[in-house]
Amino acid sequence: MAEELLSLSGVNAWYGESHILHGVDLKVHRGEVVTLLGRNGAGRTTTLKSIMGMVGKRTGSIRVFGQETVNMPTHQVARLGLGYCPEERGIFASLSCEENLMLPPAVADGGMSIDELYELFPNLKERRNSPGTRLSGGEQQMLAVARILRTGAKLLLLDEISEGLAPVIVQTLARTIRTLRERGFTIVMVEQNFRFAAPLADRFYVMEHGRIVEGFSAAELDAKMGMLHEYLGV
Repeated sequence: MAEELLSLSGVNAWYGESHILHGVDLKVHRGEVVTLLGRNGAGRTTTLKSIMGMVGKRTGSIRVFGQETVNMPTHQVARLGLGYCPEERGIFASLSCEENLMLPPAVADGGMSIDELYELFPNLKERRNSPGTRLSGGEQQMLAVARILRTGAKLLLLDEISEGLAPVIVQTLARTIRTLRERGFTIVMVEQNFRFAAPLADRFYVMEHGRIVEGFSAAELDAKMGMLHEYLGV
């Protein structure tokens, strides 16, 4: 079995008085693509934010690259080699595409160069001097993903990267995930788009009401479709 890069054990999380996660347990091994499935409000995004330390309070154990991080501030968690791509993308309107790309600091050695990123996302090269607000939704999503690849992060947390995008852009993002996996990245995805996630993931976790209710491998996917239909309506 490959090395465990991420391990959550008994994780609870709160936003103010709202108790969102209730004892989440999950593991991610080096080189895997793992997808969190569930309806809106199931706790998937909060799970990613808990890993990054971006919730009001969290308890339990969150081990990243073997280090306990449950009491670690967000900037220190990121410097262990995590890249977080939030659902809202966070593109700076006043900066050009390339300035947005250059903004985050390196957190580890081995980040992709600008030229490598433009090879991966040719659209961004064409729009390198365009203001952030002039980019299409698909280009903004490519930029949000590309930005974390420059930092040297090897464990990527991707939140709903296919949401609301044209099919051609979704196909580009799927190719990107496959390329990153071939290059040795480890990826945790939150996805509502089951058709996008299903062919890409090695393993799946299903969440409901802030808990993991099922975990299974890609090889078990066909046998689990009845259960997924029940939980997700797919």
